[in-house]
Amino acid sequence: MPVAKRIIPCLDVKNGETVKGTNFVNLRSAGDPVALGKAYSECGADELVFLDITASHEGRKTFTEMVTRVAQEINIPFTVGGGINQLEDVTRLLNAGADKVSINSAAIRNPQLINEITSQYGSQVCVCAIDARWDGEEWYCYLNGGRVKTEKKLFEWAKEVEERGAGEILFTSMNHDGTKNGYANDALALLSDSLCIPIIASGGAGKKEHFKDVFTKGKADAALAASVFHFGEIPVPELKAYLSQNGINVRI
Repeated sequence: MPVAKRIIPCLDVKNGETVKGTNFVNLRSAGDPVALGKAYSECGADELVFLDITASHEGRKTFTEMVTRVAQEINIPFTVGGGINQLEDVTRLLNAGADKVSINSAAIRNPQLINEITSQYGSQVCVCAIDARWDGEEWYCYLNGGRVKTEKKLFEWAKEVEERGAGEILFTSMNHDGTKNGYANDALALLSDSLCIPIIASGGAGKKEHFKDVFTKGKADAALAASVFHFGEIPVPELKAYLSQNGINVRI
């Protein structure tokens, strides 16, 4: 039996509340992250991701207190990201109850951080998030929540991330984020074919068919989404039933 595909609601947190935007801008509120997290845990989500979306940009640390509250309320694995720049940040968040950490900007600036986290805590703790945009010729990686373009190319950087020991890659297509037109399945399939570690797809979910496509065409191991879950457009149990009916192995 193949490993079950995972459904992962993502909660972008700003100033203590969940927000959601389109193409990384135009944010609107989606509620209390702890209450939302508990609801997802109870309705069958496989994992959760909490991202402090302004932490890297403003130089703040992720809300450790919120992580502690989340850990007390849910019984599924959850990943925390945003503003993680050194091993001490990882230790603090794991001690607060997080199962994994997601690093993005800090990993690009200091790739050795991936090695440090995995040697200290194991590969399973380190999720490397990659925000990339297709410019018509190439996928380029971005820093600080999509604000700063780098010279790093998606596939080269993803390979390096794997070699340095990261346990998973969370790939967000900035072109697709919030558009609800489907995931970047061609890029996802290339990533999946060229790497051995799991790929979490992010950016573009709008209807149930998009999740089916990301697992079949995109070959993703997990699908992450935000607004379609937060605003009740696609209930997680309904999505899982649909995927199961379409021959995709999910935990019901």
